[in-house]
Amino acid sequence: MKKRANGILLHITSLPSKYGIGDFGPEAYKFADFLVRSKQSYWQILPLNTPILNDRLHSPYNSLSAFAGNRLLISPELLYRESFLSKKDIADSPVFPEKHVDYRSVISYKTKLLNKAFKNFQKIRRKKKYEEFCLKNESWLEDYTTFIALRRHFGYELWCNWPIEFRDKRKHAVKSITPQLREIIEQEKFLQYQFFRQWFSLKSYCNKNGVEMIGDIPIYVGYDSADVWGHPEIFKLTRTKKPKFISGVPPDFFSHTGQLWGNPIYNWQALKKTDYNWWIERFKHNLNLFDIVRLDHFRGFIGYWQIPAEHKTAEHGKWMPGPKEDFFNKILKHFPNIPIIVEDLGHITADVIALIDKFGFPRMKVLLLAFDGNIAANLHCPYNHTNNCVVYTGTHDNNTVKGWFTKEAKFKQKKNLFNYLGHKVGANKVHWEFARMAMSSVGRLVIIPMQDVLGLDEHARMNRPATAKGNWIWRVSSKQMNESLAQKLADLTKLYGRV
Repeated sequence: MKKRANGILLHITSLPSKYGIGDFGPEAYKFADFLVRSKQSYWQILPLNTPILNDRLHSPYNSLSAFAGNRLLISPELLYRESFLSKKDIADSPVFPEKHVDYRSVISYKTKLLNKAFKNFQKIRRKKKYEEFCLKNESWLEDYTTFIALRRHFGYELWCNWPIEFRDKRKHAVKSITPQLREIIEQEKFLQYQFFRQWFSLKSYCNKNGVEMIGDIPIYVGYDSADVWGHPEIFKLTRTKKPKFISGVPPDFFSHTGQLWGNPIYNWQALKKTDYNWWIERFKHNLNLFDIVRLDHFRGFIGYWQIPAEHKTAEHGKWMPGPKEDFFNKILKHFPNIPIIVEDLGHITADVIALIDKFGFPRMKVLLLAFDGNIAANLHCPYNHTNNCVVYTGTHDNNTVKGWFTKEAKFKQKKNLFNYLGHKVGANKVHWEFARMAMSSVGRLVIIPMQDVLGLDEHARMNRPATAKGNWIWRVSSKQMNESLAQKLADLTKLYGRV
């Protein structure tokens, strides 16, 4: 991020597609073309990992693996082009909602398609590229595919409730049942192979056209995941492999009882003994996937909120010391020029800021937070920005700009906004005022959620922290990404020297 630039935040699931959910198919390439026409240099997405599919939240921040990709993002059209599906297979799709993801219907439909694709793949004799993929990714792929097969074999029970020999991943037990599960394991490997083939093809297209990809690394992993099952020693678990403590944050802007995320807590002492090897592999994997990575919940590496697993809210947790400087010294030893953005929102203390400054990591500034209190002292306010920051109008956890303005902003916040702008503004134009403020900032990179580019209201919000329904489902339509919008965005980008 050496020059001034712009980008758009839009997760893959939010892309248009006749298959009910955005994927790596033709519409993803059309969006890449839209970025080029609108003079955008970056495309930011949310985690690509597989959400725990029986989890009604479908959150990409609570996944079955920190390494495996979400099979729902595999494009049926690209599978057809490679002859893994027939024209009839993909012509028969149900009518899905255009503006949101109906996960239940999508999972049912796409699972059938993916099963057919695997059956056709089995008929192929020469599978050199597939075998090379499996060998290259063996370190995580074996655990992941075995875990998925065992999970299905045991009726999707939490792995801590499996028979002890499988719960504890005893080699003789796993080896003895593997032949019985071989087809499921091979299918999961095939799906990961297709996922990464399609992803790298899309990334290559974007890069060739001057668009870089920004990905997201969640700090935590899901408990019911291949990572915790395969590496229980690096998490704080009981003797029976259940979580002792879970993750979250204390009471905050989003919830007066705090946020109870529920992920298992790392055993940082155990990780340190291995020189943080699991994390090194995770960074290596993600730096291969993306041009830049955003490290979610950065403050958790300095100090994290630890909640006893039996608690129903996050109120009575406790701050615990993280690995701090030692961790990042090891990371930077392996990746000296790591292209990273730190998510430093929430309860940020002086020691967090000191560590960020020491390593020179770019911080986040969010304009939706800029008009609280005394804006002269508010670090999110544009005239308090620095070059080494990434400016967002809002994030996936915030309301849209229009939604905030019409539903959340208090009188004082609006007054601060109008005073800053030097004039009043209405709900239908406020998103462009925020875009102008962001682009005029001295911050080198500006990222605007697609919802704010379109000026959408609260119904287009991606996530409402501390709530269980209606999240991760918003989708954009093809007709919304028109030439007029691309030209307006391009004109603003050029005006503020971000080309």
